[in-house]
Amino acid sequence: MADHRPRRSPVKRRAILDAAIKVFTGQGYARTSVDAIAAVAGVGKQTVYSHFGDKEQLFLAAIQEARSAVGATPAGGPVPFSGDPREDLALLGERILDIALSPRVSAMHRLTIAEVAHHPELQRTWRGSSVSADQDVVGYLRECDGDGRLRVPDPDKAARQFAHLVITEGRVETAYGMLPLRPERRHAIAADAADLIVRAHRP
Repeated sequence: MADHRPRRSPVKRRAILDAAIKVFTGQGYARTSVDAIAAVAGVGKQTVYSHFGDKEQLFLAAIQEARSAVGATPAGGPVPFSGDPREDLALLGERILDIALSPRVSAMHRLTIAEVAHHPELQRTWRGSSVSADQDVVGYLRECDGDGRLRVPDPDKAARQFAHLVITEGRVETAYGMLPLRPERRHAIAADAADLIVRAHRP
């Protein structure tokens, strides 16, 4: 039997998500309309509905997109590892902060806090796994465990703990991304978290 369901375009889905994040962060949830998102995305309103169902589901998808960005591999090319776990983790921590405190991710996180009472599903989106384990950190800790520099029986857990330490401190210091973070403070936050992780996993 032929499948007559409309095909969903990944390109259009990406455009809708980008538009949704832009409109939601600019206008807030209540004032945002599907029409406005469709106009910014350059698609019809029915296309938005076919991809995401309704405004609430699109909002949840936009939040998930922002959350996932925190755990993505940081941009900026290969990390120039020195071999010293403290130095290398500090550098990775600074890259994580760059993403977590970026205007887009920070704005979506603040919007989540504002809307969580009206959308309990957001608690499940951010709570517990609100900071994903950065895969560069996971790989690095696994390598350190393999060659004996550190003893890390659970690299995924240790990477999440490292990310939580870095991001929480960065968010508190910048009022959840609303204030700038000086380069020296960014480095200090990442270095302090790196030192804690290294101390906790000494062989």
